[in-house]
Amino acid sequence: MKSLLSKLFIVVLVFCSIISAKAQITLHTIGDSTMATYDESTSDIRGWGMMFQQFFTSGVTVNNRAKNGASSKSFYMEAPYWTTVKQQIKTGDYVIIQFAHNDEKNGGLDGGTDALNPINGTDYRGTNPQTTYKDYLRKYIDETRALNATPILATSLCRKYFSGGTITRKGAHDLGADFSLPATDHTYDYAYAMKEVATEKGVQLIDLTTLTKTLVESYGDAASTAQLYVSADSTHPTALLGTLTARLCAQEMVKQNILASYINTSTDVLINPTSCDFGDAYTGQTLTKEVTITGFDLVPDAGAFSLSVSDGFLIAANKTDTFGSSINMNYTGGNLAFTKFYISVTQSVGGTKTGTLTVTNGTVTKTVPLTANFIQLTGGTEVSVLWPLITNNTPVLQGPATIVDQTHSGMNVQSYAAPNGTATIWPAGSGYDTTRKTQRNLIDGGAWPAGEIDEVSTRYIQFGIKANAGTELNIDLISLYVGGAGGSGMRCRISYSKDDFATTFVAGEFQSMTSNTMNAVSKIPVIKLVNGETLKLRVYPWYSSASTGKTICLADVKIHGVAMPVSNLSVNQFSENQLKWIVEDGFIKIKNAPQNSKFTIYDLTGKQVHKSSIISGDSNIESPKTKGVYIGKVESQEGIKTIKFLVF
Repeated sequence: MKSLLSKLFIVVLVFCSIISAKAQITLHTIGDSTMATYDESTSDIRGWGMMFQQFFTSGVTVNNRAKNGASSKSFYMEAPYWTTVKQQIKTGDYVIIQFAHNDEKNGGLDGGTDALNPINGTDYRGTNPQTTYKDYLRKYIDETRALNATPILATSLCRKYFSGGTITRKGAHDLGADFSLPATDHTYDYAYAMKEVATEKGVQLIDLTTLTKTLVESYGDAASTAQLYVSADSTHPTALLGTLTARLCAQEMVKQNILASYINTSTDVLINPTSCDFGDAYTGQTLTKEVTITGFDLVPDAGAFSLSVSDGFLIAANKTDTFGSSINMNYTGGNLAFTKFYISVTQSVGGTKTGTLTVTNGTVTKTVPLTANFIQLTGGTEVSVLWPLITNNTPVLQGPATIVDQTHSGMNVQSYAAPNGTATIWPAGSGYDTTRKTQRNLIDGGAWPAGEIDEVSTRYIQFGIKANAGTELNIDLISLYVGGAGGSGMRCRISYSKDDFATTFVAGEFQSMTSNTMNAVSKIPVIKLVNGETLKLRVYPWYSSASTGKTICLADVKIHGVAMPVSNLSVNQFSENQLKWIVEDGFIKIKNAPQNSKFTIYDLTGKQVHKSSIISGDSNIESPKTKGVYIGKVESQEGIKTIKFLVF
């Protein structure tokens, strides 16, 4: 085992295509839940796309746009996904395309093209591997090439379906055994179908199915269950399998001369993420980030790593431990086992907080930059919208905002009743007893399908809030109670978005729920809605097996925030003596920015090309790497300032 793992983490350094050192390449990854990004506070699943960045140098940025529950068809057809990815693709970029898991929903048969009216009750995401599946792969390839970018096909990582010591054909995405077809018959083999499209279209292919099958078989069933796959199913990867799969993909890319000169070939210590951005938080809020570390072929052969953080950041080996300034990790045999640890940060004043994670054993030293932006809310008017969901779905609004009424897609309200009139369990502190009614929601048609292990993007219950004209609404709490009635197989993910779910954040996730038990969900997001912008909150339910009559129960759905008037100052009312900036040495150097300003960069088409940063006073922002004309925008309570600048 140790020998195999060590080999998996060794990549031969191959330099191929000569690409300008100044070129900033984005590697877009599209696929399903096995590739997707997860909120570490709500799920143990780690899609391999979210572990991918650690294997690339700074010249390549991974844009993981994989979507839970997506098939090659649904990702293409539904507006928030492929359409928005294409808007992010620029000349010279690469796109990795991985689909199969959800294409298999109907056992190799098509499910139609209408999400709300599938063929004969089938799941519309399903595709036939010889026809529809291939057609959508061709669409991704052709449309990527039309954008002067390079498509790469990747077969899906295997499922943990063992027969003896071997992954079954179905685990390797060949459904032929279900039809009693011999192994030489590839009619229902999705990996084989993708390989045929790769040959037909002249596209390079990463065979992750075979690579992960070999890896998982080397562990065996018991060890794979304990280490590689989450306990809820035999499909979704843990952080370890997500990392190993990402590494296998990077290794194969080097072998095929795909971005090889940008692949991180270090085999001593691997830390993910390579740059730890905690994102935005309100002052006083504590943020916690999961980080992983692995070491191979270390010198000396045995010893200890010291992991320390600076400038007020804190570190702990486990979330439940007391956080401090440093921890130690012992290793033997030249290897440091794959390990998770945690870094936290808080700040009582607004502004950017930076620090450094330093990892060293005296011979090897690695550093990771740490960054968090804290926003201070002062003044304003409290806003709250609450859906009690006791006898109807009428909300209660407090403060200046507009309610977005509750809606259902693929779901309906069955009744308003307690999950169980005599045995409902509520979280401590809720103040509710067994008689408290909830909104009990049922899938359209009453029958939950078999084989669902993740959300269905067209089946949800939605709530929302909109900022009034002339106001800026800062959302600082999303909360609700959720549970299942009639059985313990109800599952759900609670997500929110301000751009119709092109960009999605998770407020809560339940891969297991005990029947008739209500669970509390509470999330502190940092979201600013301005002049009519809308926040939508969705509950995506599914059931662990084919069943009828089971309901998902909701109560006290709440969205809270603070509304402030939008400044009437125009662009020209910014004091030119106050705010200044110049572009030099690869940075936008800003001086005298107002407190808690938001800085964003756009190209001339209006597409955002730089993640918004919160700045105050003097700040240096890395400028875009691609030559061209850009627009920088500084937003603050004092107004908005924009300026065109040239990168050459």
